[in-house]
Formats: sequence, C-alpha cells, structure tokens
Amino acid sequence: MVPDMDCATETPEDLRSSSLRRAGLRLELVTIGWNVIEAGVAIGAGWVAGSVALIGFGADSVIESLSGVALVWRLLGRMHDEVRERMALRLVGWSFIALAAYVGSSAAMSLIRSEPPESSVTGIVLAILSVIVMPILARAKRRVASRLQSGAMHADARQTDICAYLSAILLAGLALNAWCGWWWADPAAALMMTPIIAREGVSALRGKACSC
Repeated sequence: MVPDMDCATETPEDLRSSSLRRAGLRLELVTIGWNVIEAGVAIGAGWVAGSVALIGFGADSVIESLSGVALVWRLLGRMHDEVRERMALRLVGWSFIALAAYVGSSAAMSLIRSEPPESSVTGIVLAILSVIVMPILARAKRRVASRLQSGAMHADARQTDICAYLSAILLAGLALNAWCGWWWADPAAALMMTPIIAREGVSALRGKACSC
C-alpha cells in the first residue's frame, strides 16, 4: 500500500519546537499576570507612602507587561518569522529605553526634592516576593530562548533579570529608609542602574540579543 504523500506529518523537530513555543507562551503569560498585579500594588502603595521609588517600580512592571505582550505576539507567529522576531526585539528595546528614562528621571527628582517617603510594609513585602519570583522566571525564559534561538526572548529574559535587580534595589532602599532613615539610598542606587538599562535597550534596538 502506497502511503498518502499529501498527508502532512509533523517531524520530531516540529513537535519539539511546538512544545517549546507553548512553554514560552506560558512563561510570558505568567510574567504578564504577575506584572499587572505587581504594578497595581506598587503604584497604590507608592501613592499612599509618597514613594517615588515604589511608583517607578510599578511603572517598570507596566513596561515589562508590554514587553511580555510583544513576546506573546512573536511566539504566536511562525517559528522562523524573521520579521516578527526583529519587530519584537525592537519593541523590547524601546521598552528598555522607556524604563531607563522613567527610572532615571524619577530618581533624580526624588533626590532634588529631598522628600523622604513614609515607610511601606506593603512595598517591602512586594519587593521580597519579586526578588524571589523574577530570577526564576528569567532563568526559565533563557532556557526556552536558547532552544528556540530567539533573540527577542533572550532580551525579554534580560529585562526580567533587570526587574529582579530593581526589586533588590527597591528592597534595600525601602529597608534603609524604614530602619535607618536613609531616604536617599534608593534613588541613588536607581540612578546607577539607569545606564545599564539603557545599554540593554540600545543593544536590542540594534538587533542584538542582550547578553545573559
């Protein structure tokens, strides 16, 4: 009996790619969900406490959510869709630039105004949770990105890494403000992070996956 050559069959490589893309989609959806909640809590707590750092952290979560949406759009396309890959990488790059601009300007204004925020237990708890969750998500994204050979997903994983760094900076700043009265610690550290974030954005806009 002659096999029907018109029947489309998936190769093991196709099945593996489909499985990896589904894994990538799950990671991005989890990231989007987490960041939407994180943004709401951080901005609300920052508004109550008068903390520019917390509000800036919430803005970072909004930007990372947009980056996640760009990656979902990329992963829903064809496996080797270079147009979607480049566009997703550029979207992630611009989100880095926007984040650097916001963090830098917010930190500078906080230092200029010399307005110490009130202590925020909610912010400290949120920062601790983010320090735990973000590295786990970033590591999982890098693993999938390497197997998919996706520069856009590598860049998004790097952004999740930076979110973890900002969480640690936020935690240090909130803790030092609450326990030592060092209100300037958080904006000063955020200013040091700004050029690192901007450099990652420029790399992504040039079409390069950020080094992980």
